[in-house]
Amino acid sequence: MPEETPKEIVDKALSAVRLAKQDGSVRKGVNEVTKSLERGLATLVIVANDVDPKEVVMHLPSLCEQHKTPLIAVPAKLDLGKAVGLNVACSSVAIEKPGSAADVVKELLQWYNAKSGQSKAGSSQGAQQAQPQQAQPKKESQSKATSSSAQKAQQASNASNASSASNATQNQGNK
Repeated sequence: MPEETPKEIVDKALSAVRLAKQDGSVRKGVNEVTKSLERGLATLVIVANDVDPKEVVMHLPSLCEQHKTPLIAVPAKLDLGKAVGLNVACSSVAIEKPGSAADVVKELLQWYNAKSGQSKAGSSQGAQQAQPQQAQPKKESQSKATSSSAQKAQQASNASNASSASNATQNQGNK
């Protein structure tokens, strides 16, 4: 799960959810948030840290990273549920269209980008350059694996055809 979020940012995130709920577009719950991310509609995702079991929301950080959508963690799912207008807890929320929360969402995005920039600045330049070089051998091995799989499929097909021909010859001999 994401690291601890400062209280001031948590308050802004919950405020953004309240405002976006009024005249914007908000998706509630893990399934809706996942769909919103996969469709590329989510502007900001807020996830509760106290979800149990964690596996329920475990895929959201990587999905947000994949779709380059900011993710903010709040401590309590009950607070998130209240912010989105529910009388029960809510594990995650996606803001699709901020509406009147546009300014607050913009502030949150700036905070997120500043925080992300700091964590990326710590990584070495050499490690970043090594990644593309490592990706090439994987592609080669994938193509080898694909051609190997294709060869095995062809062999199985040939064996099946030979078996069918053998059975046909036997059936003709029996008539």
